[in-house]
Amino acid sequence: PVSAGQEASRSMTVTSDVVQRYAELTGDFNPLHFDEEYASRTRFGRLISQGGIAVGLVHALVAMELPGPGTVFTQQQWEFPAPVYIGDTITVEGRVTDWLESRNRGKMEFVVVNQDSVEVLKGSADVYRAVPAIQ
Repeated sequence: PVSAGQEASRSMTVTSDVVQRYAELTGDFNPLHFDEEYASRTRFGRLISQGGIAVGLVHALVAMELPGPGTVFTQQQWEFPAPVYIGDTITVEGRVTDWLESRNRGKMEFVVVNQDSVEVLKGSADVYRAVPAIQ
């Protein structure tokens, strides 16, 4: 069973290929992700990934680790304090802050950091775990 205080983590390296595949799925071909000259003239200084990639890592944690398969988001709130650069390895750490087993619902907090422990995403979400009907 899921309970408040449980924690899990998951990591990935954000490559140019990941950024390209994400753009192909979503249509987000912002030059910040693909045009090195353009990105070099911004406050980021170099290519960054789409924010949805970090959010997607959070989704994978919830769906596959904690609470696990069958879990979906019903509400999310995110902040992006720093960019994810292409080549960064990012790690999400999630913690259940509240869980109501009788309703299969709860609240979680998340932080995503890069390989230098810089926070690149933080936030919270309400989650719901769909339990298959008993035959």
